[in-house]
Amino acid sequence: MKVDYHLHLEEGPYSFRWLDRTNKALDYFTPLTEKAHSIEWMHKSMSRLSDRVQKGSYDASWIDLYLIEAKRKGLREVGIVDHLYRFKETQAYFEKYIDTSNTDLGNKQRKWLSQVMTESMSDFVSAISEAKQRWEKEGIILKLGIEADYFPGGEEELSKLLGQFEWDYAIGSVHFIHGWGFDNPDTQELFNEYNLEGLYEDFFNVVEKAIRSKLFNFVAHLDNLKVFNYRPDESLLLPYYEKIAKALIETDTATEINAGLYYRYPVQEMCPSPRFLDVLVDNGVALTTSSDSHFPDDIGAYIDLNTTTLLNKGVTSIATFEKRKRIMKPLG
Repeated sequence: MKVDYHLHLEEGPYSFRWLDRTNKALDYFTPLTEKAHSIEWMHKSMSRLSDRVQKGSYDASWIDLYLIEAKRKGLREVGIVDHLYRFKETQAYFEKYIDTSNTDLGNKQRKWLSQVMTESMSDFVSAISEAKQRWEKEGIILKLGIEADYFPGGEEELSKLLGQFEWDYAIGSVHFIHGWGFDNPDTQELFNEYNLEGLYEDFFNVVEKAIRSKLFNFVAHLDNLKVFNYRPDESLLLPYYEKIAKALIETDTATEINAGLYYRYPVQEMCPSPRFLDVLVDNGVALTTSSDSHFPDDIGAYIDLNTTTLLNKGVTSIATFEKRKRIMKPLG
């Protein structure tokens, strides 16, 4: 059983870089016959990009490109999620817990939030729910998920937001520490203002709280603070790895091997790191596999590699989810 339980349909900011990446994805599935960078090629590219943008984030033809690639890569189950910050209904939640003050950081994050918070939760739920039957006819089980940023003290508000719809699973994630979105390339210079060991301690404390909140079926990319390769000696982090593993076991919460940082960010390493993964496996933590794709040609990225990694470590089952329940299935 090969699965990919953490992938996204689309995300801003909507830049020319985003248009170029979208065009590459479309060309992967239906290559243009015109010579690249010719005026004819430009006209065709602009036409299909205009069509793509006009149809919106949750258009069935875009969703089903993920299906085509899932079949090519031999996936059996796929979970599509969207970030909670994509939804207009969550504006008050994020404005309360991230820095949107009249500072350099606050101004950047307020601008970012306005660029990515463009959708409605009900539209996303409807689109994936409708796609499930189409995908099943093609032999792939599709699940509806949500990835929600966790903030200490925001548990009640988050519970209400998550409770509005019937998800197959909810992913918890930590992308902000002290109100700062640390994985934003435009704010990475702030790493230089922190003692890294202390920053990692603060980060893992928040991750542990997310796990112990019991709001999530699994908690994502457990060590993504390393995104831009700012990290202390890993031996200093081993006690935190053990603490996180203990929290996962005690709350019966799963996690993932997430390839996103490996192929999309400077650190070029899976989440969790190899040493962190060993701690999780040794403690018997339930795991699933994830590409963290944001484009259809990346669905299933490195799932084969991470499946083999788990099998070589003696892991024989993989976590899948349905109606907020975890179902362990044979791995391989």
